[in-house]
Amino acid sequence: MKFPRAVKKIWDVATTVIVILVVIFAMLLVGVRLFGIQVYTVLSGSMEPVYHVGSLIYVKQVDPFELKSGDVITFMLDEDTIATHRIVGVVPDEEDPTVIRFRTKGDANDAEDATLVHYKNVVGSPVFTIPKLGYLSSYIQKPPGMYIAIAAGAILLILVFLPDLFKEDKKEEKGEESHVE
Repeated sequence: MKFPRAVKKIWDVATTVIVILVVIFAMLLVGVRLFGIQVYTVLSGSMEPVYHVGSLIYVKQVDPFELKSGDVITFMLDEDTIATHRIVGVVPDEEDPTVIRFRTKGDANDAEDATLVHYKNVVGSPVFTIPKLGYLSSYIQKPPGMYIAIAAGAILLILVFLPDLFKEDKKEEKGEESHVE
């Protein structure tokens, strides 16, 4: 089967664009870790309108002793829960001056958080956000989204190399014909 030139050019451009988009998406999710940035999905509306539900936030590690009231921090509530709220107060420890805690509050919340955040639980501070990309990120991290992403990647590879496979078949056919004289 021979592809017309126009179809081949359109095919090449389309697959190249798709590959570039996939690479950009992968870099946004994983590649930023090379620069010390962690990626989290916003799951609640406690920081609306600054960070919308479904957004990805990119968090860079910070020195907790340089944080002040008004800064936004991402912190561990417990081993399984990460939150992002604004600092409304810095509370030094009465017994140990090398320890600080932060009083935090979600921008959309009426009340401050019930517990103080120990400085060792601060993950970092958000540096930028991408709205809605968190929905896709969350979906592809667990089945069935993971299986769909793997299948889409395999299909993409096949689509990229499909024209080359047909080209190889034609070369083999021509090669066989020249030997059968």
